[in-house]
Amino acid sequence: MDLLEYQVKEWFGKIGIPVLPSQRIDHPTDLKRLKIPYPIVLKSQVQGGEREKAGGVRIVKTTIDAIAAAQNIFNLPIWGQFPEVLLAESKYDAQEEFYLAVVLDTALCRPVLLGCTEANIDWETAGEKFQHVVVEQEFSPFYARRLALKMGLRGTLMQSVSNLVEKLYQLFIQKDLDLVEINPLGVNSMGQVMALNGKIRVNERAINRHPEIADMAAKMVGRRHGSQKKNDFLGSWDSLEMPGKIGIVGNGKGSIFTTLDAVVYAGGKPGKCVNLRHSFMSDTKSTTFSDRLISSLKTLAADQSIQVILINFLGTIPQLEQFPEIISKFLQLDRSEITSEMSIANGNSNKGENQVNLPRLVLRLVGSQFNDVKEYLATFKNTNQSLVLVENLDEAVKEAVRLVKLPEDKKRNKEVKVKT
Repeated sequence: MDLLEYQVKEWFGKIGIPVLPSQRIDHPTDLKRLKIPYPIVLKSQVQGGEREKAGGVRIVKTTIDAIAAAQNIFNLPIWGQFPEVLLAESKYDAQEEFYLAVVLDTALCRPVLLGCTEANIDWETAGEKFQHVVVEQEFSPFYARRLALKMGLRGTLMQSVSNLVEKLYQLFIQKDLDLVEINPLGVNSMGQVMALNGKIRVNERAINRHPEIADMAAKMVGRRHGSQKKNDFLGSWDSLEMPGKIGIVGNGKGSIFTTLDAVVYAGGKPGKCVNLRHSFMSDTKSTTFSDRLISSLKTLAADQSIQVILINFLGTIPQLEQFPEIISKFLQLDRSEITSEMSIANGNSNKGENQVNLPRLVLRLVGSQFNDVKEYLATFKNTNQSLVLVENLDEAVKEAVRLVKLPEDKKRNKEVKVKT
C-alpha cells in the first residue's frame, strides 16, 4: 500500500525528518484560509509519478492564482487518477538535491540503505550512481554514516544526512515498510536539509498489525472502489475499477498505468485493470503468478462489458513456462462456462445464459525471456483469430481500441440499413 505525499509528510514530521510548512486542500476554496505565506507549491495527491510533467504541480503567488490552479489540478487525471486532495506547501530554494531510501531487498531478506547525490534518476539507467549499504545485523549509526561516506559527503552535511538515514530506518522498522524514500532531499545554501518529497510503501501483510494504517487502508479502499464488495476479486490494492470495455492486465503498477493512459489517449475506454505482481488482498491462501493470471482472465471474461483484454508484460514473469498453456487453454473456453464457474464460486447457482464469445486477447510481451513464448503463440494465433500479438505498446493499444469499435461499427451499419 502506497501512501500519498501529504500522509508521508505527516509521518516524516512525527519522527523528526524536516518537512516544509504545508496544508491539506480538500477544495479550492480552502485556499482562502491558507495558513502558510505565498509563494506556495500546489501538488496533486495521486499515487503516480511525474506529476510535474503532467501539470500536477504548480507554483502560485496569490490566492486568486492558487484557487484557479487548484481547480485545474483537481480536474487533471494523472496515470488514470483524479486527486481528491491537494497539498499546499511553502516554496523551497534548493542548491542541491539528493536521494535517500531504505528498501527491503526480497532476495537478501535484509533492509538496504540507498543514497545518491542526484535526485529523480531513471532507475533503469541509474548504474553506479546509487550507493548502497546492506544492514546485515542489528542497526547502528555506523550503517548510516557508511552510506553518507560512500555518497562522498563530508562534515556537517555528512552528519545531517546520516541522521536522516537513521530516522528513515526507524520509520521503516516501526511501520513494517517495504520502502521509505526521500526524493528529492533538498539542501539549501546554508547546508540545511529538507525532505521535499517522499514515498512510503507499507507491507500489505503487516497492515492489520497497525490500527492507524488499517484505518487508512480502509478509507483508501472505500474511495477507490465505492460500493464495491470488499471480497470482490478487484478489491486488491493493485487494481482499478473503471467502466470501459478494455480490460488491462500487467505485471507492475507502472505497466498498468502506462497502458491505461495510452488507451485513453488513443480514444479508448479502460475497464477493469489488474496488476499481477503481488498477491491480491482478497486471497485467503498463498497464490502464484500463474494462479493470479488464470483467475484475472476468468474474472475479466465473466464481465459482459469487457470486449478486449490487453496484456502488457515487461521484462519477465514467474512461471514463464506455464504462460503459453494458460493463454491457449483460456482461448478455448466458452464465456458461458466461465460465467457459470464464477457464479458458482460466488455462491450463485444461476447458469450463464449469454452465449457471447470470449473477449479478444491482445498481448504485448517485451523482453528476451518472451522470445520462445511469442514463437509458440504466433503458431497458435494462426488457428485462433481471438489472439493478437503486438510488440509496440501504441500498436497494441490501437488494435485493442479498434477491436472494441468493430461491433459498434457493425451495429451502426445495420441501423442505417434498416432506416433506409
